[in-house]
Amino acid sequence: MSTAPQPSATPQPPIQPEAIRSALAQIAPHLLADFDRDRAASTARARAEVSATPLRTFTEAWAVEVAIARHPETAGRLRALEARAGEVADLAEAREIASEISRIRRTAATEAGVRTVGGTAW
Repeated sequence: MSTAPQPSATPQPPIQPEAIRSALAQIAPHLLADFDRDRAASTARARAEVSATPLRTFTEAWAVEVAIARHPETAGRLRALEARAGEVADLAEAREIASEISRIRRTAATEAGVRTVGGTAW
């Protein structure tokens, strides 16, 4: 099965919290509570650490989530893979699942404009 995203009617928002939240409200409103909770936690961490890094990490991670959610087939496939990963006992199958999850997330990171390090989006 190809993990290449199909064109989406919702454009990828800029990597800015309000733009990401607005896109989530349109395409994945069920994720808004998680977004808001993560945003509050990241803001608290940024203040405690006197660093913008927690906010940047939060924003980039959610930009990737939007890139995935913009493509319902890809989002469904990712959910299925993640569920299977929690059940699989065969090492070869686990590696295949991990590889496909990684490909989906790398593709989404590229689409979102998030720079990756070592092949992971964060």
